[in-house]
Amino acid sequence: MLIALIQMVGVTFAATVAGSHNGTAAPRALDWFGYLLLAGSAAAMWLARVHVYAALATVGTVTLAYVALGYPWGPFFLAFLFTLIAAVVLGHRAAAWVTAGLGYALLVLVGWRLREQALLSWHWVVVAGVLVGVLLIAQVMRSNRDRMLELRRRRVGDERLRIAREVHDVVAHHISLINVQAGVALHLLDDDPEQARTALAAIKTASRDTLRELRATLGVLRGVDEEAPRSPAPSIDRLDELVQRFAGAGLRVDVRVTGIPRELPTPVDLAAYRIVQESLTNVHRHAGVDHAQVTIGYDTDELVVDVTDRGRGGDTADGNGLSGIRERVASLGGTVAIGPRAEGGFTVCAVLPTGSES
Repeated sequence: MLIALIQMVGVTFAATVAGSHNGTAAPRALDWFGYLLLAGSAAAMWLARVHVYAALATVGTVTLAYVALGYPWGPFFLAFLFTLIAAVVLGHRAAAWVTAGLGYALLVLVGWRLREQALLSWHWVVVAGVLVGVLLIAQVMRSNRDRMLELRRRRVGDERLRIAREVHDVVAHHISLINVQAGVALHLLDDDPEQARTALAAIKTASRDTLRELRATLGVLRGVDEEAPRSPAPSIDRLDELVQRFAGAGLRVDVRVTGIPRELPTPVDLAAYRIVQESLTNVHRHAGVDHAQVTIGYDTDELVVDVTDRGRGGDTADGNGLSGIRERVASLGGTVAIGPRAEGGFTVCAVLPTGSES
């Protein structure tokens, strides 16, 4: 800030001194007080960082005093123009226009009364044009600033929504499995301790996976990872692990793959995995059946993910999970159909664009 202030004072001095030697007579030559006014106008400009109205009033008064005392014409009004720009950019457009209009009127009056300049002169037209042009440029700068802030807020909102979806999918899936296995363990604790032990082991595994995935997801909020991940990221290639977890909770899942499997873009790969995970979690919690069908279809430029069951289609909850699926698909430019099937049951069918095969 200090360096910029020194630069501003230097530019004002140099430009005005150069203008004072252009051969135009002035009622008063530059003296120490004139230099003081120049420095004061440049310094007062920085009041805009604290109080815009004080900066406009101070810079305007000092600039007008410079003219009224008869010092040489020149770019002495640079600080005034920069202060107008700062006021508009900071959201005080009305104050900037009022100050510019009042300053222009007083400048014309002082020039006419004290410096014997004609009221109707091309000189005043140029000054008015400069003021209007500067204010319009400042408004464009303000609009660009608002647009950038809005884009930044939107990115932050999208990132928060993405993290919320990740947390929901991780927690809903694993807690559902833990809940079922805990019920099995309590039911069989006395009659079949070995089976209860198996259920408790499944709870331990699900709890560990929950903590690991939550740590990885919430690490995004901190912007850094405390340590490198020790297991692969969720991927459609890891569906077998997901199916095994559901099988341990009593839900048999048949997986069918059509087309030629290929490497997918990371966002599509993650979205496909989460769609299957959330859909199977809903089947397990709400459908009242022990079987579901998952179809993964690889097409030329899209991936089709279909999860179907023959349970209570009309009773399936339409909560955060299904809303999250819709949001995921929409964010990737895909389409999704969610709802009961005519022949009974429920289906989630998402089509995700992947780009053409190379």
